[in-house]
Amino acid sequence: MHEASLAGGILQLVEDAARREGFRRVTRLRLQAGQLAGVEARALRFALEALAPGTCLQDALFEIEEPPGQAWCLPCGQSVSIAQRGEACPHCGHYQLQPTGGTELKVLDMLVED
Repeated sequence: MHEASLAGGILQLVEDAARREGFRRVTRLRLQAGQLAGVEARALRFALEALAPGTCLQDALFEIEEPPGQAWCLPCGQSVSIAQRGEACPHCGHYQLQPTGGTELKVLDMLVED
Protein backbone atom coordinates (compact mmCIF):
# COMPACT_ATOMS: atom_id res chain seq x y z
CA MET A 1 0.00 0.00 0.00
CA HIS A 2 2.01 2.98 -1.23
CA GLU A 3 -0.71 5.33 0.05
CA ALA A 4 0.89 5.08 3.53
CA SER A 5 4.13 6.44 2.08
CA LEU A 6 2.22 9.18 0.25
CA ALA A 7 0.40 10.10 3.48
CA GLY A 8 3.77 10.39 5.23
CA GLY A 9 4.98 12.75 2.53
CA ILE A 10 1.83 14.86 2.80
CA LEU A 11 2.20 15.02 6.59
CA GLN A 12 5.83 16.16 6.18
CA LEU A 13 4.77 18.84 3.69
CA VAL A 14 2.07 20.12 6.08
CA GLU A 15 4.40 20.09 9.10
CA ASP A 16 7.04 22.00 7.12
CA ALA A 17 4.39 24.59 6.21
CA ALA A 18 3.29 24.81 9.87
CA ARG A 19 6.86 25.58 11.01
CA ARG A 20 7.40 28.07 8.19
CA GLU A 21 4.03 29.83 8.50
CA GLY A 22 3.56 29.54 12.27
CA PHE A 23 0.25 27.68 12.52
CA ARG A 24 -0.52 25.00 15.08
CA ARG A 25 -3.23 22.89 13.61
CA VAL A 26 -4.94 22.01 10.34
CA THR A 27 -8.73 21.67 10.59
CA ARG A 28 -9.34 20.82 6.93
CA LEU A 29 -6.97 19.47 4.29
CA ARG A 30 -8.17 19.35 0.70
CA LEU A 31 -6.30 17.13 -1.74
CA GLN A 32 -6.65 16.22 -5.39
CA ALA A 33 -5.85 12.69 -6.56
CA GLY A 34 -6.63 12.25 -10.24
CA GLN A 35 -8.10 8.98 -11.48
CA LEU A 36 -4.90 8.26 -13.41
CA ALA A 37 -2.57 9.03 -10.47
CA GLY A 38 -2.55 5.44 -9.24
CA VAL A 39 -3.80 6.48 -5.80
CA GLU A 40 -6.69 4.80 -4.02
CA ALA A 41 -8.47 7.73 -2.31
CA ARG A 42 -10.00 5.61 0.48
CA ALA A 43 -6.62 4.07 1.32
CA LEU A 44 -4.98 7.51 1.32
CA ARG A 45 -7.67 8.87 3.67
CA PHE A 46 -7.20 5.86 5.96
CA ALA A 47 -3.43 6.35 6.01
CA LEU A 48 -3.78 10.07 6.77
CA GLU A 49 -6.22 9.36 9.59
CA ALA A 50 -3.82 6.74 11.01
CA LEU A 51 -0.86 9.18 10.96
CA ALA A 52 -2.78 12.22 12.24
CA PRO A 53 -2.88 11.62 16.04
CA GLY A 54 -0.24 13.70 17.79
CA THR A 55 0.47 15.83 14.69
CA CYS A 56 -0.90 19.10 13.35
CA LEU A 57 -3.37 16.96 11.34
CA GLN A 58 -5.05 15.52 14.46
CA ASP A 59 -8.86 15.75 14.09
CA ALA A 60 -8.53 17.33 10.63
CA LEU A 61 -11.17 16.74 7.97
CA PHE A 62 -9.65 15.21 4.83
CA GLU A 63 -11.35 15.99 1.52
CA ILE A 64 -10.03 14.20 -1.56
CA GLU A 65 -11.22 15.26 -5.00
CA GLU A 66 -10.84 12.72 -7.81
CA PRO A 67 -10.89 14.49 -11.17
CA PRO A 68 -11.37 12.23 -14.20
CA GLY A 69 -8.51 11.21 -16.41
CA GLN A 70 -8.02 13.13 -19.63
CA ALA A 71 -5.98 12.07 -22.63
CA TRP A 72 -5.11 13.15 -26.16
CA CYS A 73 -5.70 10.52 -28.83
CA LEU A 74 -2.83 10.61 -31.29
CA PRO A 75 -4.63 8.89 -34.22
CA CYS A 76 -7.84 10.96 -34.20
CA GLY A 77 -6.62 14.13 -32.46
CA GLN A 78 -9.44 14.18 -29.90
CA SER A 79 -9.22 15.07 -26.23
CA VAL A 80 -11.07 12.32 -24.36
CA SER A 81 -12.03 11.32 -20.83
CA ILE A 82 -10.70 7.98 -19.61
CA ALA A 83 -11.17 6.17 -16.29
CA GLN A 84 -7.87 4.26 -16.36
CA ARG A 85 -4.68 3.88 -18.33
CA GLY A 86 -4.81 1.34 -21.14
CA GLU A 87 -8.33 2.21 -22.29
CA ALA A 88 -9.13 2.67 -25.95
CA CYS A 89 -10.19 6.00 -27.40
CA PRO A 90 -13.99 6.18 -27.21
CA HIS A 91 -14.05 7.91 -30.63
CA CYS A 92 -11.78 5.80 -32.81
CA GLY A 93 -10.93 2.72 -30.72
CA HIS A 94 -7.14 3.15 -30.90
CA TYR A 95 -4.93 2.78 -27.83
CA GLN A 96 -2.42 5.53 -28.54
CA LEU A 97 -3.52 7.90 -25.81
CA GLN A 98 -1.28 10.46 -24.13
CA PRO A 99 -2.54 11.37 -20.62
CA THR A 100 -3.04 15.11 -20.21
CA GLY A 101 -4.92 15.36 -16.91
CA GLY A 102 -6.01 13.45 -13.86
CA THR A 103 -2.47 12.24 -13.18
CA GLU A 104 -1.67 14.53 -10.29
CA LEU A 105 -1.67 14.21 -6.52
CA LYS A 106 -1.52 17.61 -4.86
CA VAL A 107 -2.53 19.60 -1.82
CA LEU A 108 -5.14 22.11 -2.96
CA ASP A 109 -5.55 24.04 0.28
CA MET A 110 -5.84 23.76 4.02
CA LEU A 111 -7.74 25.55 6.74
CA VAL A 112 -5.46 26.22 9.71
CA GLU A 113 -5.57 27.57 13.27
CA ASP A 114 -2.84 29.64 14.91
